Order: sequence, then structure tokens, then C-alpha cells
Amino acid sequence: MTHSSSEAMKQKLLADFHAVVTEADQLLKFVTDEGGDKANALRTKVERNLNAAKERLRSLEDALMEKTKATARATDEYVHENPWQTVGIAAGLSVVLGVVIGVLLYRR
Repeated sequence: MTHSSSEAMKQKLLADFHAVVTEADQLLKFVTDEGGDKANALRTKVERNLNAAKERLRSLEDALMEKTKATARATDEYVHENPWQTVGIAAGLSVVLGVVIGVLLYRR
């Protein structure tokens, strides 16, 4: 899944939830004002859109989990293939972080 398709899915999901919220608001107004067939039709439409939004959310969650697992696998492979480079990178980051913390504490 590319960043642009992921962003498009998020935008579509947000639009779907916005539509569901708007329709739920309309449903409440109809129920308090009229009830009957119009309210039932709107309730059905809200339920259908809510179910579609839930399905898209599950799909987005599955895609995110798969991407996270792939990243974890790639990181694990890199660490196993390059253990000393990994140790060097970790040590370098620790030194930089220690210097930054030291400077921040010294300024106080």
C-alpha cells in the first residue's frame, strides 16, 4: 500500500464518517419531528453507511498491521545481517542523545 493510496483511504473514511454523523443528526431530527416511514428509511441508510465505514476502517487497520509487520520483519533481518553496524548506530545515537540531554540540563 503506497502513501498516496493510504491517504486516499483515510480521506474516504473520514468522509464516510462525516456522512454517517450528518445522517444520524438528520435521523434524530426526523424521529423527534415525524417518525414513521421517513425515519425508517433514513435509519436504514445510516446503518448501511455505518457498516460500510466500519468495513473500510477494518480494511485500513489490516493494511496498517501488515505494513507494521513487514517493517518489523525488515528491521529484524537488517539487525541479524548487520549486527555490528546496528550496535554502532545505537551507540552513536546514545552519545548524541546524551550530549543533547547534558546541554539541556546544563542550560538550566
